[in-house]
Amino acid sequence: MIWFCCWMIALWNYEQGAAEATDWMKPPGWTGNFWGPAATRARLTGQLPPLPTNEAMTRCGCWGRSVLREGDIVFRFGDARALRGMFPLSRFIAKATGSPFSHTGIVAVEDGSPVVYDCSSAGVQRQPFEVWMLDCVGALGVKRLKPEHRRHIPGVISYCRAKFEQQVPFDYGFHLDDAALYCVELTENAFRSQGMALSQPVRIGDWEHLTSYPLTAFAIQYGTRLVLERPITLEQTVYLPGNEHQGVWGSPLLETVVGPEPKQDWEAAPSQDSRLSLRGDLELAVFAAGELRRSYAELPVRLVCDLVQVPQVRELLVDRGPSEPNRKNRPLTRERKRVITE
Repeated sequence: MIWFCCWMIALWNYEQGAAEATDWMKPPGWTGNFWGPAATRARLTGQLPPLPTNEAMTRCGCWGRSVLREGDIVFRFGDARALRGMFPLSRFIAKATGSPFSHTGIVAVEDGSPVVYDCSSAGVQRQPFEVWMLDCVGALGVKRLKPEHRRHIPGVISYCRAKFEQQVPFDYGFHLDDAALYCVELTENAFRSQGMALSQPVRIGDWEHLTSYPLTAFAIQYGTRLVLERPITLEQTVYLPGNEHQGVWGSPLLETVVGPEPKQDWEAAPSQDSRLSLRGDLELAVFAAGELRRSYAELPVRLVCDLVQVPQVRELLVDRGPSEPNRKNRPLTRERKRVITE
């Protein structure tokens, strides 16, 4: 029973460390979209400090300035998670759809440097390319409109900037409307606003490898009924990052500039076996168990750290000091002399 309670405490206290790899850049106490228009203007006016950088980010920025062009679509495999970090959402989407990618964005060149407009949990955002790449943990790809369509690029960028200024929220239900957007939907709608349909939405139940995740699909359908007004169903259609034969990546309007690099194990040809299998569900279960085990191992340290943050405990520790148990040995400060004399 004690063992079970410890595991439940570990699950409750589990935290991924940061919802996104760029969360460490946010100053303490900042609320709202750190990559939204208000924060962007605050950095330009000096109200917020400039973004930190390192050698890897500098190299990535140089690469982006030499390779990327206005209107390019950038693809990445990220590490977005759900359920307090226990469910690897990016991994599930990529593997269930047979894609090397889980996320897309559109490049604009501003002040001579590439920035990426995309949509994450905070809503529509704008990030320098070298910052956007911090969330890339796998494959990277770049697509570009074919020459005959590039006259539409200014309108595509204008759409992205308009949604950015409006701060359209993230669409947790993945529905095809403009009230809220998810990453690939923002990309697709930006080009559709100029009369170019990059891809067609795909029914969730028709995802190439969803048959390997029957339990996950069941949990998503019935779990979202508890938290969303419009729950996710297998009948709804969604836009996908895609692969060579479907989704945005496979669009005939685009030409490949980079990628997918580096090659990933899920880029093999999709299996023709459509029978149900628990293989994918087992992989996700092993992942979640590993994260929970890590949380269990870190639990004592985390509990001590949380305890030290309690004001009463901190005050007690500071007041006692290392020699507090032997009060007779404490030096007679002026305050103690006054108390003793009185």
